[in-house]
Amino acid sequence: VVSRRELLEESLRESRSKLLSEMKVDDLRKGMVKNITDFGAFIDLGGVDGLLHITDISWGRISHPSEVLSVGQELEVVIIGIDKEKERVSLGLKQTTSNPWENIERKYPVGAHVRGKVRNLTTYGAFVELEEGIDGMVHVSDMSWTRKINNPNEVLKPGMEVEAVILDINPEQQRISLGLKQAESDPWASINDLYKVGDVVKVKIVKLMTFGAFAEIIPGVDGLIHISQIADRRIGKPEDVLSEGQEVDAKIIDIDQEHKRISLSIRALLAPAAEDEEDAE
Repeated sequence: VVSRRELLEESLRESRSKLLSEMKVDDLRKGMVKNITDFGAFIDLGGVDGLLHITDISWGRISHPSEVLSVGQELEVVIIGIDKEKERVSLGLKQTTSNPWENIERKYPVGAHVRGKVRNLTTYGAFVELEEGIDGMVHVSDMSWTRKINNPNEVLKPGMEVEAVILDINPEQQRISLGLKQAESDPWASINDLYKVGDVVKVKIVKLMTFGAFAEIIPGVDGLIHISQIADRRIGKPEDVLSEGQEVDAKIIDIDQEHKRISLSIRALLAPAAEDEEDAE
């Protein structure tokens, strides 16, 4: 007595064995996405399932196979490995196209200005897509000359187009370092040519803190008015005298170009004589 199930199973085994015997590394095969996991996708090759690992899906970096694949999708893959004893087949999708990282240094030389689209944000930076399969990384420290960026989402969002400069390139590890701030001039580079200690400038209060107020001198350059330099009397907190958005005159009392710091004083304009006496002491 032979069951129909056993006959079917035997037929499938023979079919699978025949298909495996015909397969060779570098063969192109058509298949259908059968299942998607965190580490890749299983592709039905017509009786034999092959594993398409996440690292062989795209030349670019992806976080999950579902970003590129969907169950039921038909695609052409290349066989990159066969274990006939264990009946395991390794597949590649990116290998069906040319490697965009070949001669990458010629296409994106260090110092070149490029445009790209923000693809993904992390806690330490942002991945910017320069072309399909080529991403560059912008570290938070290379996002602004004047602001301390704690998280990339303070200035960027996915889908945003940005201009950047190629800072470094490593073809072996397929890494490109980008800088956003390097695409603009550093306003602090010429600060000593623009201002000197003793200058009186009109500033806008941009942020109030417990220890003082930050005031914008020119776009990208803020100065600090310490709480002791806000008024000619002792005050409890900066908001007792100032408000965000308010424009005031202030005197530059110190410029530290190396550390990108400017100290301002309103008090020096309110009581110059008293300031001079204190300085003399």
